[in-house]
Amino acid sequence: MSQPHPRIVVVLAAGEGKRMKSALPKVLHPLLGRTLVGHVLTAAAPLRAERTVVVVGHGADQVRAHLAEVAPEATPVLQAQQLGTGHAVRIALEAVPDATGTVVVINGDVPLLRPETVAALVGAHEDAGAAATVLAAEVPDPTGLGRIVRDSTGRLERIVEERDATPGERAIREINAGIYAFDVVRLRDALGKLCTDNDQGEEYLTDVFGLFASAGEPVAVHVAADHVETLGCNDRVELAGLRRLLRDRVNESWMRTGVSLLDPETTWIDVTVTLERDAVIDQNTQLKGASVVGAGALVGPDVTLEDTVVGAGATVVRSHAVGAEVGPRASVGPYAYLRPAAKLAEKAKVGTFVEVKNSEIGAGSKVPHLTYVGDATIGEQSNIGAATVFVNYDGVSKHRTVIGSHARTGADNMFVAPVEVGDGAYTAAGSVIVEDVPPGAMGVARARQRNITGWVAMRRAGTAAAEAARRATEAASGQGPGAREGEAIHGGAEPVRTAGGEVDTATE
Repeated sequence: MSQPHPRIVVVLAAGEGKRMKSALPKVLHPLLGRTLVGHVLTAAAPLRAERTVVVVGHGADQVRAHLAEVAPEATPVLQAQQLGTGHAVRIALEAVPDATGTVVVINGDVPLLRPETVAALVGAHEDAGAAATVLAAEVPDPTGLGRIVRDSTGRLERIVEERDATPGERAIREINAGIYAFDVVRLRDALGKLCTDNDQGEEYLTDVFGLFASAGEPVAVHVAADHVETLGCNDRVELAGLRRLLRDRVNESWMRTGVSLLDPETTWIDVTVTLERDAVIDQNTQLKGASVVGAGALVGPDVTLEDTVVGAGATVVRSHAVGAEVGPRASVGPYAYLRPAAKLAEKAKVGTFVEVKNSEIGAGSKVPHLTYVGDATIGEQSNIGAATVFVNYDGVSKHRTVIGSHARTGADNMFVAPVEVGDGAYTAAGSVIVEDVPPGAMGVARARQRNITGWVAMRRAGTAAAEAARRATEAASGQGPGAREGEAIHGGAEPVRTAGGEVDTATE
């Protein structure tokens, strides 16, 4: 078995992309979890190149910073003046002066390119012993693209840019995809012979093919099985079109693995997301970053997950989560917001209009509605009453609240951290808890209610409220038309009391 050829990958990412009309370099525009150049680097990764060189130019510092995050092994080289693709590759090869074997050159704006297509191009090139091989595609509309010009025998004669093409050449629908494989030694020699005698006054890399053909060097064309893979973008309209195409590819792939997407056209899944079998994704849902959805989980409708893990059998409805963990068979939403480090254990519940940040909610515990939980630990099987606020910030530092297991907190509570409510403890509705509540105790922290009789008649005389109060008072005293003979005036039982005050019912 022959030894594999050494390989170098060169990615051309120096262009400004003027038609994008953006302060962001074109190759850094995002597309379902990766930038344009990030997708290209991923497609080339299976080649296991000895070196990967990325030619940067416009927004070079931004592109370098991005490469340091997503491809730290890549070497950025600066093309200070954009003098053409041939000039860019010449600069790239100066960074690898001792390279031999195959060099693969890829434009940095072809995000739909598949790794297997790049591998097939390189394989065909090396098997043929060619000096240069171009990836081509048959497209319905070749407008704006370079054309593949063949001779009468079907061999590649040259590649011509549209602006330099004759009317007959412009009618050709076989286009240059901007992806090439070269023998690096022969390429170095040819790059030194390029001229700028063209409409743009630039060194065209594609002119190398004509030089090779004229010199009798073997050149080849490898045709992509699907022309969609070769599509690049020059403006935001084309970028949106690529995003839709990639969405459809990703969604189809997941459905074929056993994931249900109830409305694929409104479901957007980053290429970095993981879904397990029998997960159900409802309409208007976005799954981003490193999100994971477990087996049998239901996510959606109207959900955005970013870097969030949803456990098996869990449910997330009409909610937004960033950097959160939702345990198996837990329930979130509708209209919940899980912020970073929100962690729900098995069967935990975060309900309507609840926000959770940097907090753990134990197995089976419930935070059903209208609550902010920040910097807190809640034990197992506890219930947090409605309209509760975990007061975690003193203006300088964050502090933590601990609620034990099997605790019941009343509605409209405030827990002023640092504070702890013990296992099995209760808190009364309307309480501001500033001291620890021991296990099994009832925490009551509120003023005693007092009623000022006749206040409305004295302070709001002549109002509708005063008139309504007068009628109700007369009816209760038996003097007005609302009283009926023999009917008891006082209704309802007295409130149940304990030594510590009234027992309040927490919402659930």
